[in-house]
Amino acid sequence: MTSTTVKIDQSDGSNSGGSNSDRLQSDPKPGRRPSRRLGLRMRRSWQLYVLLLPPLIFSIIFLYWPMYGLILAFKNYNITLGITGSPWAGLTYISQFFHSYLFWPVIKNTLVLNVYALLALFPLPIVLALLMNSLRNQRFKKAVQLITYAPYFVSTVVLVGIILMLFSTTTGVVNQPISAIFGHPVDFLSAGAFRHTYVWSGAWQTLGYSSIIFLAALAGVDPELHEAARVDGASILRRIWHIDLPGILPVTVTLLILNMGQLLNSGFEKVLLLQNPNNLAVSQVLDTYSYQIAFQSQIPQYSYATAIGLFKSVISLVLILLANWLARRVAKQSLF
Repeated sequence: MTSTTVKIDQSDGSNSGGSNSDRLQSDPKPGRRPSRRLGLRMRRSWQLYVLLLPPLIFSIIFLYWPMYGLILAFKNYNITLGITGSPWAGLTYISQFFHSYLFWPVIKNTLVLNVYALLALFPLPIVLALLMNSLRNQRFKKAVQLITYAPYFVSTVVLVGIILMLFSTTTGVVNQPISAIFGHPVDFLSAGAFRHTYVWSGAWQTLGYSSIIFLAALAGVDPELHEAARVDGASILRRIWHIDLPGILPVTVTLLILNMGQLLNSGFEKVLLLQNPNNLAVSQVLDTYSYQIAFQSQIPQYSYATAIGLFKSVISLVLILLANWLARRVAKQSLF
């Protein structure tokens, strides 16, 4: 019995050893498994990867490749020598911007204009989305959506042309009755009115389109919650406050964080087209200032303009991180 048991154990051991060795020989190397699996997934879903190519190529060409030009901020750029051949200048141009007499006025104009736009334009799409979500007449709801979405597809140049025609002090449709009643026209592009014209024309253009993402978030709210609240006698305002607003809170926090990162980024084309000598004191923002330095000065200062752009990018990153930290602490929601 003992010898038989030993033989069986030995035979089992030899068989198991053989099977293990065969398994080790048949299995591919561990280092090759992820690549093989990735290749298999790509062959099976090649259509999806082809769809990824256009945005990937676009991002590489227009977002990542231009980052190479940031080294201009640290070089004394000479167009004949090129980027690589130009001598290094260190922090000269960044220091020059900090010590410029226009530093604080330009920063102030940029922040005031963008904070005004954020406070005015961020809540309005939420209100519009809540109102449209409460509509029961689908035909009327679609009409409201069409009317509010259409201005977004008007180009900035056309929008500025409409503003100039409507608010012209001589032939403007708005100023003609004002002149008839008060005896003088109102300059809507003056230093005192420029910010209001800029912000509220932007509200007309982007209000409907900006509400789409909030409507999509509201579509994800469980309708049974509204039914239960309606049975309990809750008014529409209470349902909005206790059901809809908490339902769109993650989306709202995410968009607010992203908008905080845009506080130094003005609508360059619109500001530049609405700018004139009368409102230059309040309309000169970082984008237009760097553009004028690089392309409208007698001696183009590409390195100086790049240093301004780099400063703006760094501050925008800091603002996003700060807004994300505050959102995590206060609202328990964050972007990352």
